[in-house]
Amino acid sequence: MRTTRLTQRAPGRFLRRCDNPLQPVTLRYADRGVNPRFATRQPSLHTIVNKIRMIRTFVFDMGNVLVRFSHERMCEQIGRLCGRTGSETREILFETGLQWDFERGRCSEREFHERLERATCQSFPIEELRHAASDIFIPNDYVAAIVRGLKSAGYRMVLLSNTSIAHYEFIRARWDFLDPFDELVLSYEVGAIKPESAMFAAALQAIRCRPEEAFYTDDIPAYVEAGRGCGLDAEVFTDARTLVEHLSRRGIDARDRTA
Repeated sequence: MRTTRLTQRAPGRFLRRCDNPLQPVTLRYADRGVNPRFATRQPSLHTIVNKIRMIRTFVFDMGNVLVRFSHERMCEQIGRLCGRTGSETREILFETGLQWDFERGRCSEREFHERLERATCQSFPIEELRHAASDIFIPNDYVAAIVRGLKSAGYRMVLLSNTSIAHYEFIRARWDFLDPFDELVLSYEVGAIKPESAMFAAALQAIRCRPEEAFYTDDIPAYVEAGRGCGLDAEVFTDARTLVEHLSRRGIDARDRTA
């Protein structure tokens, strides 16, 4: 037998829980013959409303979410340019912090070029370096469609990315998947990289809502944890299908309405 739970709101009145908790049905004791001492205590309508998550803004990582990329390919291509192996180039770029300085905006593209020439004792045109370092991306069309769908549904869209000016300009010149974003939080402009606090502080400024009203996805678990630490509703990105499941659990339809 189905049991109806009642909640007291005022003397002599109860609310029956229904399928939509925002539209309760008012009953009197006499209507159901219920002794108020045995009525189950339920959260107030105010409490129920506060527990319903309302997502207003989406925050997306770029690398390996919106575009697939490979640092290994970058190191191999730059290595061929300066006469080094891929592993040697990786050590020069990452172990010395040169790439991270570039992505933090601490050195310009020209300074990056000069420092790399000094480190490898080689000379090469900056244009060739730009192409070798940046021709590493493949757009993820499935995620791009999700982003368009969210934008067409009226959500605010924010990009939160560790990137360099060279990578950003390379992508912008070739693809339009960043067009739906209302604001771009780029590490080389902020002067920090994820998971540093300055990046998430900039993201919290960009979302224009409470942190819990923003959904953030990134392929690196440590960055997702940092986002959760700032109050964001965050999930690790693995693939487009799993992302759709994460959104569906939050009652969000991400179909592309622009197609």
